[in-house]
Amino acid sequence: MSISGLPALPASDRPDVTARLREALLGASFTADGLLELLGAPAYAALARSETVPALRATRGDTPLETLVRLFLLQQPVPHARVEAVLPVEACLESGWLVRVGGEGDGPLAGDLAAAVDVRPYGGPAGEDWFIVSDLGCAVGGAGGIGSKDEGVVLGVGGASTTLAGITIRTPVHAALDLGTGSGIQALHAAQHATRVTATDLNPRALHITALTLALSGAPAADLREGSLFEPVRDDETFDLIVSNPPFVISPGARLTYRDGAMGGDDLCRSLVQGAGERLREGGFAQFLANWQHVEGEDWQDRIRSWVPRGCDAWIVQREVQDVTQYAELWLRDAGDHRGDPAEYQARYDAWLDEFEARKVKAVGFGWISLRKTGAPVPSVTVEEWPHPVEQPLGDTVRAHFGRLDYLRAHDDAALLAGHFKLTTEIVQEQVGLPGAEDPEHVVLRQNRGMRRATKVDTVGAGFAGVCDGSLSAGRILDAIAQLVGEDPVLLRDRTPAQIRLLVEQGFIEPA
Repeated sequence: MSISGLPALPASDRPDVTARLREALLGASFTADGLLELLGAPAYAALARSETVPALRATRGDTPLETLVRLFLLQQPVPHARVEAVLPVEACLESGWLVRVGGEGDGPLAGDLAAAVDVRPYGGPAGEDWFIVSDLGCAVGGAGGIGSKDEGVVLGVGGASTTLAGITIRTPVHAALDLGTGSGIQALHAAQHATRVTATDLNPRALHITALTLALSGAPAADLREGSLFEPVRDDETFDLIVSNPPFVISPGARLTYRDGAMGGDDLCRSLVQGAGERLREGGFAQFLANWQHVEGEDWQDRIRSWVPRGCDAWIVQREVQDVTQYAELWLRDAGDHRGDPAEYQARYDAWLDEFEARKVKAVGFGWISLRKTGAPVPSVTVEEWPHPVEQPLGDTVRAHFGRLDYLRAHDDAALLAGHFKLTTEIVQEQVGLPGAEDPEHVVLRQNRGMRRATKVDTVGAGFAGVCDGSLSAGRILDAIAQLVGEDPVLLRDRTPAQIRLLVEQGFIEPA
């Protein structure tokens, strides 16, 4: 198969060859751990920056692993005889995993061989040895890095892909849907906990590569469908989990299929989020990465809230904001435009700024959107900005967030005061004030796991959280605190439930 001038891909209907190739790769320790041991941390980290010289220096020997690294990761021609010692060469040539380069000479083992695709080891969450297939030079951190201008190119795993994989809830489900599957990383993760996985993409080449990724990783095949967004999904189909790392880049025209949406502004992300509601089963989750516009005279949080479909709870986290010049430069460099003709680069830059100016866009936000289909009469929509470091994976944290919403919805203030709570794990308390002062100016509770939140509390809140071990009800704790600080216990009970709700919602305390 070949589109847009890109080279043909390996056959996806040769499971026998793929199984033999996987066995050979594992036998040579061509795994994430094997690479780290061979290359060393500095060379391994350099690959993530698309710098290959340290890895080339580390693979000057002739071991099977060095041969595979040069062949599939560094995309260097390797003598036929060396490859023959590691892989089933004839089968790989016949099915298209390898190609001949240079002259063949006189003998059957003469000449060099090269990889037809990039194959990158990827460690699964439970230590699985997986392999992500992508187009040559397009594995993020691969031999060439990103920079291909071909509209049909299929990228490997990047920061966005791993972020989405990390925040996705991993509970057993019947049906999962991966929209815009690309190289298949989200479908691969979903195949570990979903009975049935459907993966869609506008680019038929991406579907072919997804099939290769799943097969080479030893995962079950997915139901692969060509089309944009929800178009390939039947009207009567619903899912327990929907994930998407869509082409969310807001650009003047759909120039690169893998990143640029075919709609104006942030309409593609809006359509994706709004369309998820009717495709989710009750209790099902939809999780996306997205860009959204910060428009002059409009609150960005209100803009995103308007995207949330009816009947869904939502948790939306803005992780980063860039002004329009930073944003344009980021994606111009992503396409390699900065290395081309300066006049053409300037014209493209102008086109981006013209587009933003016409839409009155002053900045672009990036973040996560998590939805849950709920039967609650009044869904909860939380939109927040959290640019600080977090600890991945966050799937359990996301699931716990929606669980806490259910608890708070079901408990009024009286029920909260009757409830028993305990401090969640790895919470520390920081007191801030002048040296020698009798009392701190304020107290901060900080999480060392998950979202790593920090929240300021008053003396009552700090005292309450500090003694939450599940043994006493919240009301009894407040009565004791009132006695200690000389405050009316009735007034304290009246004003404290809001603070308890906040501590529960943000995950500092939990029902015992």
